[in-house]
Amino acid sequence: MFENLSERLERSFKILKGQGKITELNVAETLKEVRRSLLDADVNYKIAKDFTNRVKEKALGMNVLTAVKPGQMMVKIVHDELAELMGGKNVEVDIKGNPAIILMSGLQGSGKTTFSGKFANLLKNKKGKKPLLVACDVYRPAAIEQLKVLGEQIAVPVYSDETIKDPVKIALDAIKYAKNNGNDVVIVDTAGRLAIDEQMMNEIAAIKEAIHPNETLFVVDAMTGQDAVNTAREFNERLDFNGVILTKLDGDTRGGAALSIRTVVNKPIKYVGTGEKLEALDAFHPERMADRILGMGDIVSLVERAQEQFDAEEAKKLQKKISRNQFNFNDFLSQIQQIKKMGNIKDLASMIPGVGKALKDVDIDDDAFKGVEAIIYSMTAAEREDPSIINGSRRKRIAEGSGMTVPDVNRLLKQFEESKKMMKMLSGGGKLMRKMPGMRR
Repeated sequence: MFENLSERLERSFKILKGQGKITELNVAETLKEVRRSLLDADVNYKIAKDFTNRVKEKALGMNVLTAVKPGQMMVKIVHDELAELMGGKNVEVDIKGNPAIILMSGLQGSGKTTFSGKFANLLKNKKGKKPLLVACDVYRPAAIEQLKVLGEQIAVPVYSDETIKDPVKIALDAIKYAKNNGNDVVIVDTAGRLAIDEQMMNEIAAIKEAIHPNETLFVVDAMTGQDAVNTAREFNERLDFNGVILTKLDGDTRGGAALSIRTVVNKPIKYVGTGEKLEALDAFHPERMADRILGMGDIVSLVERAQEQFDAEEAKKLQKKISRNQFNFNDFLSQIQQIKKMGNIKDLASMIPGVGKALKDVDIDDDAFKGVEAIIYSMTAAEREDPSIINGSRRKRIAEGSGMTVPDVNRLLKQFEESKKMMKMLSGGGKLMRKMPGMRR
């Protein structure tokens, strides 16, 4: 999302980096470019101007003009101000209570229903909660059906009542149902419109007043740019919501909404949707986002995603197999499945400092492992267990069965052997891996 902004900001800092002698004029020139970069990213003019004024004040206050590396100093100041602009720190959704009630609001097409499903999935799998989804869009049967399909996919119950057309009653009945059935978080999905209208605002205000939610969340499509900010302002004036959910942050958008919305409504961005999969939902961390905008990667988020898929017992077993040189294609396939669960491959790569920039113009398909998996699935159980038995005729059969070529199979076998050697070397007979968290015996 922030590729263009990242590039423009990097060019801005080069004005300082390339100077042997730093002057106030150079700083002003750098900040002029920074402001231009923000405006091109669809950030509101006043916000961009105030931002660069604050950076200038801090830069001059920190004596950046006489600093040894003024370019680096400026990057740090801009980083800290970007993080502050987006809220400074992560703010969790309040899920205390029995049940906790979360009310969703937003325009039609903003991703409200999808977020409701993703959030229920996150609460169930990562927070140990027992959520209930509530279908309160009485105007669109398709919305109710969509929520039911999502509920089925994540094994979360959906409460709906298509015999009545009163969303307030449906919400209240759903809360009673939750109390009787042990559901500790109730997520109320409401109707949206293509544009803000009085009927919609009155309706959601009535629901809020009746159910007294822990939190009212405003869901907005980041790809609508400055319009997203304006819509957020209007909703906030009527609902006084608790936080913002930005969806479609993986899309081709300039990012102005993520940078502007916090300042305009003075409410934190709590979660961001980063893809179509039900797992593609991240808590919003302003500092980490500032890191990514400035090309510093986001190792913390990458490690967190890896830990979510990490199984200490499985890791111990795997370490033993590696140290005994018993690592096989079944293990290899299992590792691929874990990496895929972590999210979009290009998104994961962008979290590694420097890699995101290198892959900017590289098209990494989400099915990058498809060919590898096809080859492994075409092997017999014996071949997966002991790849050394795969001779020429077996390679030909595997290639035909997977729809790949013999050179593709040869390449995978070679990569597999190299991976085994590398893992064996890293394990050092197990000594190095035993020092890693979860690997101790």
